[in-house]
This record gives sequence, structure tokens and C-alpha cells, in this order.
Amino acid sequence: MELQKVNGHSKEDGFDSLDAMNPEREEFLPHKPDGKKETHFTDFEGKTSFGMSVFNLSNAIMGSGILGLAFAMSNTGIILFIILLFFITILSAYSIHLLLKSAGVVGIRAYEQLGNRAFGPPGKIVAACIITVHNIGAMSSYLFIVKSELPLVIQAFLGKTENTGEWFLNGNYLIIIVSICIILPLALMKQLGYLGYTSGFSLTCMVFFLSSVIYKKFNIPCPLEDYQNTNHSHTVVVEDFCEAKMFTINSQTAYTIPILAFAFVCHPEVLPIYTELRDANKKRMQKVANISILAMFVMYLLTAIFGYLTFYGAVESELLHTYIRVDPLDVLMLCVRLAVLVAVTLTVPVVLFPIRRAVMQILFPDKPFHWARHIIIAFCLIFVVNLLVIFVPSIRDIFGIIGATSAPSLIFILPGIFYVRIVPEEQEPLMSRPKIQAACFAGLGFVFMVMSLSFIIIDWVTGESRSGGGH
Repeated sequence: MELQKVNGHSKEDGFDSLDAMNPEREEFLPHKPDGKKETHFTDFEGKTSFGMSVFNLSNAIMGSGILGLAFAMSNTGIILFIILLFFITILSAYSIHLLLKSAGVVGIRAYEQLGNRAFGPPGKIVAACIITVHNIGAMSSYLFIVKSELPLVIQAFLGKTENTGEWFLNGNYLIIIVSICIILPLALMKQLGYLGYTSGFSLTCMVFFLSSVIYKKFNIPCPLEDYQNTNHSHTVVVEDFCEAKMFTINSQTAYTIPILAFAFVCHPEVLPIYTELRDANKKRMQKVANISILAMFVMYLLTAIFGYLTFYGAVESELLHTYIRVDPLDVLMLCVRLAVLVAVTLTVPVVLFPIRRAVMQILFPDKPFHWARHIIIAFCLIFVVNLLVIFVPSIRDIFGIIGATSAPSLIFILPGIFYVRIVPEEQEPLMSRPKIQAACFAGLGFVFMVMSLSFIIIDWVTGESRSGGGH
């Protein structure tokens, strides 16, 4: 069978670069003359529809960082924020283009195997480790939101003004229940495409969040008396709080680019989604990516603008906390908090799939699909993440290091150097414009990494607490 022959190629980590040039030109154009489609490096024919793939990738892009974008805008001003957001959006789409082009040249649709083709086994291990570390950090951040927010939501719906110690108000118990009842069953699905339905519901929850932010803009007066009376770090006059800034530069402005870059990290999920896309070709998958990125650009922009124009100088680094301070028992915002909790919970299984694939590539590269292995790896990953969330009281600095190193690597550095190494010189010479652009793109990732690490070190040295939300 063709599929058996293809899996044989996967054991050799792709095709010879020169031999792959012709199949690439055929397979990744919209249609082949004979109407047939070849499948490379996949256990099954892609069955996921275009729409479900958009939902999955959009859900992978959208993280908890959306809650910090209004704060980021308050530290840049509206115009500068829009410029930076547009800049990062274009770079993210270009990054996925490099990734898909590299994957197409050698007929490989696994991030780790691209690393193997570019740099041999060390490249494969490095790519798998970066994906694993980054996504475990992302999963942990989502469950930390569940741990901190879900008890407060339950407490508010019960009309309690304080936590009275019941087991159902204990965040540690709640994340275990959520993991067992919701996350684990979804993570056990064989194909990522099946999560398109939960991803669609997750995105619906975030649209509800955005709609509520827009609605609240016209129902919350400025200034906030509570902020004026209790904030000890500001001595500015009232007008400063209720005046939108177009351009602003302050001590936290430099954090905005890393925050926005991290908010678009979805690259570990791109190739698994590509593998499962029905009638897959590079042009079709690029269209999935472009629509997903554009949708998130619109959601991010609207959330930031209306969140900022609601609270101006009083906006906090976590937008929901600002609403809660205005009215802790506001039913609408309680529903919004619950919707955000549902959204981040349903994102965890989508993030888990690339980690499991990375583990499989390292430990069992030549093994066919097996349910026992599939289930055990998912259970172990969720178990480890739960332990992190329960027993580590504050891993903000660990997440900072992970985000500052893995996010630029996944968005900029790896796609850029994979493109330079994998695309044959016969097709594009080393000094051709596309390869020079890819090399500069990877260099930009190193600049982001150094910049982000520098901010974290400055935080540690000065002892200041700065946060703006991460992916």
C-alpha cells in the first residue's frame, strides 16, 4: 500500500532533498494533473475539514495573553500598539510560510523531523525539547488560571464574600477534577482534528469575553474612584486616567513586543494540524494559518482597545481583575470569567498533542500508533503538569525563562534556520533573497530572546514585579 511505503520514508526522516523537489512541486500545488494526492509522514489520510482546522489553529494561537493586551496598550499608546501588533502578525504569517515551505520540500510534516533533516539527531532532540518545554509551560499557565479563578467564580456564584475552606473551593482539588473529567478524555482522542468542535466552543467563549468587554466600555464610568483612592503609586491628576494616549514610552513599554510575540505562538501545532487537514497542500494550509492569524489579530486589537478605553490609566496587567475590582459580584463579568476558564481548559488538549508527538519522536520514532502508548503518554503529561501547578507556589520566573527562550525559538529562529538548511541550493542559492530574509528572520529571533532575557534579569536584580500576560 502507498501508506506503508510512506511510513517507510518516515523512518528515514524524509526523502532526499533533490528527489523531493519534483514531488513537492506537484503535491503542494492546488491540484495535480491526475487528481491524486500523496501522503507523507502521517499515520492516516487527512480527514479534518478546513473550518475545523481553522478552529484548532485559532484556539492554539489564543492564549491567556489576551488578558494582558489592554495593559500592554496602556504602556505603548494606541497607535504604537497597533503598529506593533500588525508587525508581529505579519511576522507570524511569514514564519508559518517558512515552516510549511521547509516541510513541503522534504515531504515531512513534523517539527522534530525537520530538525533532524536540518541538523541530524541533535536538531531533532533540540526541536522536540523546545516544543515540550514550551507547551508544558503553556499547559501549566492555563491550569494556574483554573486553580486561581475557578474557586473565586464558584465562591461568587454561591454568594460568599470569602473562602470558607470547603473542598470545592480548593483550587488544587478543582484542577484535578477538571483534568480528569474534561482534559484527559479530550487528550485521549486519536486525531487532533476531532478537537475542532471543542476549539470552536472555546473560541465562542472568547467572543463572549470580547463582547462583554465592548459592552462594559459604555457602562463603566471613568475615573474609577477605588483606583484613585487606593493606588499609592500614582500622583497624576484625574484627567490623566481618562485620556487615551496615542504614543507612550515608559519602563514597561519594552515588554510589549515579547508579550505580543508570545501571544501568536502556535507553531508546534501547525504541522500536526497540516497532517490532518483534508486535501492538504501548502497553499491550503497557509490559507488556514492566514485566516486564523487574521481572526486573532482582530480579537486581540478589539480586546486591547476597548479594555484600555474602559480603564485608561487604571487598567491592570490582568484585565479581568480590573472588572472584578469595580464590582466583585457583577453577574455578567462572573459569566465572562467562567467563559475564559472554559476557553483555557479546552485549549489544554490542543497544546498537549504536539508534546505527545515530540515525546513519540524522541522515544518511539519507528513505532506505529498504539493506543496504550497514546494513553499512557497523555496521562503522564497531565499528571506532571498537575504536580507543577499544585506544588510549585510561584513559577512566574520559570515561565519567564521558558517564554523568553522557547517562544522566539519556535516563531523565529527554528523556522528561519530550517528554511536555510533544508531548501536545496539548486532551488534557492544561499545568497538568494528568500534565504537572506529567512536568515535575518532567525537573527531577529535572537534579538527578541536576548531582549526578553534581559528584562527578566533586570526584574530579578531590581526586585520589581512586572507582568503583562503571556501566551
